[in-house]
Amino acid sequence: MPFQLTGFTDEAEKSLPDQIATLKEVGWSAIELRLIDGANVCDQSEDEWKHTWEILQESGIQVVGFGGQIGNWSRAINTDFQLDVAELRRVAPRMREANCQFLRIMSYPNSGHTPLSRASWRQETIRRLSELSKIAEGEGVILGHENCAGYGETAAGFLELVNVIDSPAFQLIFDTGNNSLHDHNTEVTWDYYRACWEHVTHVHIKAAKPGPEGDKYVACYIDEDDIQEKILQDLEDTHYEGWLSIEPHMMAAVHAGQDIDDSGDARKVWLEYAKRLEKMVSRVTGK
Repeated sequence: MPFQLTGFTDEAEKSLPDQIATLKEVGWSAIELRLIDGANVCDQSEDEWKHTWEILQESGIQVVGFGGQIGNWSRAINTDFQLDVAELRRVAPRMREANCQFLRIMSYPNSGHTPLSRASWRQETIRRLSELSKIAEGEGVILGHENCAGYGETAAGFLELVNVIDSPAFQLIFDTGNNSLHDHNTEVTWDYYRACWEHVTHVHIKAAKPGPEGDKYVACYIDEDDIQEKILQDLEDTHYEGWLSIEPHMMAAVHAGQDIDDSGDARKVWLEYAKRLEKMVSRVTGK
């Protein structure tokens, strides 16, 4: 089976109908839900979700994942854990309704104000993720840990977590640009991938290159970052049959409070990004 293509369309348009129109313009029929009109889909009320689901069904759009907030950059290790439990309990039935497997999570950044020791941070992260994984197993959903924020931001940290938690509901969403943007070096992304590839269940596509000053890395188109084709080729060679989901971060970065405007420029970038991914996939797969 060839790679399947989807993306976070909130980086193209704000409203759900406009996000769906963007997908259809590039010829795709699957979405990763995150922000709708500026609010996270996981925070929707029952009535709001009912309306969202009706629009998706009427448009014939498959839901691949929910971009959740559990353990993310805004929820450090000392935040109220019940926020995360409540989010999982709230969204799991909606995921089943949409026949959607993946709830994107992270692994609790250490507190910047009153940081825990590494041992205590590890222990509390494992406690929380173990409990959430048990709930997810019962709900029939997968917690997809993204290599972004928290204890599992590094390959070594993620491997500690996955080996101790040891749950089919705790797997890896590998983002092909996060480590590059964090460490300003694309090789760290390749190193993370190679260390953890056997745990990869879903892939987010993001690319990075040196900025104008040559040191800080910035988001860029996929074909401007050599590590991207190297990763896709390895995924092809190892028979990965999952999704490639674009998250360009060129016009929007949720964690940095950088949102799109109404100029239409973000949509143009998103569409161009999608087309360049298609070309690279075709080159890698020969299809």
